[in-house]
Amino acid sequence: MLDIIFFIKFYYMEHNIQDVFIAIQEKKAELKDLKSVCKQIQDNSAEFKEIEEKMKVLREKRKSVLSAIQSQCANEVTKIEDLKIDIESDQEMLNDIAMLKYTKGEPIEIKDKYDNEYEPVFSVKFKKSN
Repeated sequence: MLDIIFFIKFYYMEHNIQDVFIAIQEKKAELKDLKSVCKQIQDNSAEFKEIEEKMKVLREKRKSVLSAIQSQCANEVTKIEDLKIDIESDQEMLNDIAMLKYTKGEPIEIKDKYDNEYEPVFSVKFKKSN
């Protein structure tokens, strides 16, 4: 186990954060170019266009059937939407509490009703500052 930790530390110490960021940007640009080429080939396919049209018609039909079904269970649909909002809010609160405990150096222990233990997973994201 210590060998793995040493390898990870050594590997990341050898790489400058800016160099890694630039490499990611270059790979994303290459990925975008490759996807563009595939999209052009896809757009030139008559068979693909035909299938897309059929799917569009089916999506519209599905949408109307789903709308009719949802009107039959309007109370349940409202409850579903409310629960989604509540869960999202509770999840945000859980994340905030976990981060607060982490910054205080306190242990973060969570168990579900079956006694399964959960541990926090933190992630770092970058966004443009301007």
